[in-house]
Amino acid sequence: MSSPVFQDFPAPAKLNLLLHVVGKRSDGYHLLETVFRFIDFSDTVSLALRDDGCIVLETPIAGVDPEQDLTVRAARLLQAHAQCGLGVAIRLDKKIPMGGGLGGGSSDAATVLLALNRMWGLNLPRVALQELGLKLGADVPVFIFGRSALATGVGEKLNEIKLKPAWYVVIHPQVQVPTGKVFQNFSHEVLTEIGGVGIMRILETTQQRRNDLQNVVSNMYPAVNEVLTELRKYGSPLMTGSGSCVFLECQSKDEADKVYQAVSIKYKGFLAKGLDVHPLIDSAE
Repeated sequence: MSSPVFQDFPAPAKLNLLLHVVGKRSDGYHLLETVFRFIDFSDTVSLALRDDGCIVLETPIAGVDPEQDLTVRAARLLQAHAQCGLGVAIRLDKKIPMGGGLGGGSSDAATVLLALNRMWGLNLPRVALQELGLKLGADVPVFIFGRSALATGVGEKLNEIKLKPAWYVVIHPQVQVPTGKVFQNFSHEVLTEIGGVGIMRILETTQQRRNDLQNVVSNMYPAVNEVLTELRKYGSPLMTGSGSCVFLECQSKDEADKVYQAVSIKYKGFLAKGLDVHPLIDSAE
């Protein structure tokens, strides 16, 4: 039997350039207004077709049941939805920190849906893939949407937004933050109401941006607060998502390099360029 031929696909990280919690649904999910931006820091998802219908994760993550891995769940969901008889072998090269608010697991799942849509010859429209993605997690649809976006609802209602070029210093405080626990500790007294026009105005300056979950996480995890304090020496840092990663937006690579060289002596992280579109934008119409 010949060895399977794997194809490599990028699964980029995302940043939340701001995040406002504006309400709560009757089912317990929180309503958000947030701006998503992809960055050129990625996991790599490698896929090889199987003709036996089996879906196999060849690189399971320690402590995670392979059947619960989002890449496997994405492949099974798509296979069932399209009634497809083909299978796939999956290899995952993780670079995006887990529990860091960078959307790594969601991005991996979206890349599986986008790539298999083409490899299996399904040609499902983008909106159908987004609906499938939402069943896997609230952040999955934006990676399928494929462009910088203003998101509302639980994060699934997406409108394209134009953003200025930027570089980002991203620091990982070396703690994993469980999203559910953060929202449990979030005080509903600070629910905000901003609206699209207000968000566009806020995006003009990093000093006005805010993540409503940041104080909660900073109080729960002193390491996050420490990184925020350090990066405030150079500008207006922000936590992404529900944490734990913290980023500082810079106007140029040179500026970002200088900040990163200063802080990387003590903290682990990376530099990344902001992306306007997902690398797999052409995988669905």
